Amino acid sequence: MKSIFDTVARKCSKEVTESYSTSFASATRMLAPSIRQDIYNIYGFVRFADEIVDSFHEYPKSFLFDDFERQMYDAISYKISLNPILNAFQETVHRYQIPEELYESFMKSMRLDLTKKDYLTDEEYKEYIYGSADVVGLMCLKVFVNGNERQYENLKPSAMRLGSAFQKVNFLRDLKADFEGLERTYFPNADLLNLTEYSKQQIIEEIEEDFAMAMTGIRQLPLEARFGVFTAFKYYSKLLDKLKSTPSQKIKETRIRVPDYQKFGLLANSYFTYRLGLI
Repeated sequence: MKSIFDTVARKCSKEVTESYSTSFASATRMLAPSIRQDIYNIYGFVRFADEIVDSFHEYPKSFLFDDFERQMYDAISYKISLNPILNAFQETVHRYQIPEELYESFMKSMRLDLTKKDYLTDEEYKEYIYGSADVVGLMCLKVFVNGNERQYENLKPSAMRLGSAFQKVNFLRDLKADFEGLERTYFPNADLLNLTEYSKQQIIEEIEEDFAMAMTGIRQLPLEARFGVFTAFKYYSKLLDKLKSTPSQKIKETRIRVPDYQKFGLLANSYFTYRLGLI
């Protein structure tokens, strides 16, 4: 029965989320049950595309990416796919009428990671972040507002800024892996071979501006989404604080992370802040 297959597909998306990102999975569990699965579906899709370009070095990545993209369009056109991740994603695309431009832009940025190593201008940098992160925030926002177009347009700028902030924190956290392992540099105005405290501070100030703008939107999200998004916001804010206090040389040498005990503390703090009506 198709319903059994769809259930299996949704479980696969949830499993992908929980296996690849415990932090994002924890935040997603703080969303209302009515929207939780659709965020798993979006994450499963973006994670698989990202995994192709970032991890499958011993395999024909271009072929795999082309095939995944073709399957994505087929899944959305026919409303079914034997790839369970894409089958779950197309459900969410149709349920919330996610615009084609959003997942097209995402795939465009992911395709760049197959060949492009340097982002030398602000324009290139911003275009990549829009496709790799901002549109993911917008796809999630489509779910959060449940078809309310006026609310979507109102919250669109802050959702994009939150996506940008998350991505830039990831760039800074993963500096060593991106530069040494994948030979990529995303920040156009920083010499990563000689990252200085001044350059790091400029990047952090840029992220803090994104977070400030994003917070205005988080306060206006529907109740079903607000606590979960705020939890993710708090986690990334804590990660940014750790990067801020870590010498630039050490950021180039190791991956900075938030320990599990601090994550639990952040979750408790987020809950009390939310219950007290402070967001």
